[in-house]
Amino acid sequence: MRRLSILGSTGSIGRNTLRVAELFPDRFSVNALAARNNIALLAEQIIQFGPDLAVVFGEMEADALKKRLPAGLKTEILHGPDGYHAAAVHVSVDTVVSAMVGAAGLLPTLAAIDAGKHIALANKETLVMAGHLVMARARRQGVPVLPVDSEHSAIFQCLAGNRAEDLNKILLTASGGPFRNRPAAAFSAITPEDALAHPTWAMGRKITIDSATMMNKGLEVIEAMHLFGVSHHQIEVVIHPQSIVHSLVAFRDGAVLAQLGLPDMRGAIACALSWPERLPLDLPVPDFAAIGSLAFEQPDMEKFPCLKLAYRACETGGTLPCVLNAANEAAVDAFLNRHISFLQIPEAIEYTMNHHDVTQNPDIRVILEADLWARRTAGEWIENRIEKQMRHAADKGGV
Repeated sequence: MRRLSILGSTGSIGRNTLRVAELFPDRFSVNALAARNNIALLAEQIIQFGPDLAVVFGEMEADALKKRLPAGLKTEILHGPDGYHAAAVHVSVDTVVSAMVGAAGLLPTLAAIDAGKHIALANKETLVMAGHLVMARARRQGVPVLPVDSEHSAIFQCLAGNRAEDLNKILLTASGGPFRNRPAAAFSAITPEDALAHPTWAMGRKITIDSATMMNKGLEVIEAMHLFGVSHHQIEVVIHPQSIVHSLVAFRDGAVLAQLGLPDMRGAIACALSWPERLPLDLPVPDFAAIGSLAFEQPDMEKFPCLKLAYRACETGGTLPCVLNAANEAAVDAFLNRHISFLQIPEAIEYTMNHHDVTQNPDIRVILEADLWARRTAGEWIENRIEKQMRHAADKGGV
């Protein structure tokens, strides 16, 4: 019996994890749930699964959650950083599904590792920010870190049973997002609604925008470096619009292994929770005769500069990947709130990276300071753009 804590239970990964747990009540118990502010859905999850502990962002959300729960329910309700820490290290839990959005997942994941919990990692930002620290700490603690991202799960499965020294390179697939075939000249008109219309995957808002800019694939390159102990030179991004081949691994004898399946996150989640066993999910096998052919192409790094910026962060290392991630989170939030354009997302990130003094081999304190600095710097760049746009609009109105 796996006893789960799901950090980010109301997000896409969290909801799918609970779907897997619901299918196999003899294999999984849900002992802790953590969310941000989706109180209505979290209350439903608590009532259905009866965890020992549930956590939300703030005291106001905690009070609202308590009012939605029936009297006599024994679930303890906590909030804030201490609450997320408690969910990560709870004594009744042996496996932590790290699926919080963004940098917020780093400290709870580290706490879970220190507590000896198995990690099912869906929060790629944890490794982008501090991969060298996270993986070293997991090795010291003897804690397995199994990937939940479909691409990294595919790589993990392809590498299973093979020697690390036989690896040549990783071929990390990407759908290409909604703008793969849109001319770069038309990018200035992209709205949040356009960017949120992903052609293949159903994901949360932030990761869907990252897919549209291809920053998501850049973050996955950094994640793969740390998960599999390879250089960024050994990771090649390949566009595969059908999202049937989830990733491939090439070996030094020229052999290439691929992991294929329909785009459904339950497969990768179940793999991380049950490995080396495979659960009978009854997911359909792709109809290859109906599909007919699978397409692959190179990414256009000029049209999607976020991917190029991520490779630059890989090459430089130190605190720059953390800065890349923080600036991206700030820029995506500003785009979703219509403060900046789609094209200004990479501009804000590049500005922030260009003004950062990189520290190599940072400890956790330096990483967190770099994260705050990058958010502040990107925020200042965004505020300047907003002010310029307002002045421009006022000048036009006065003409």
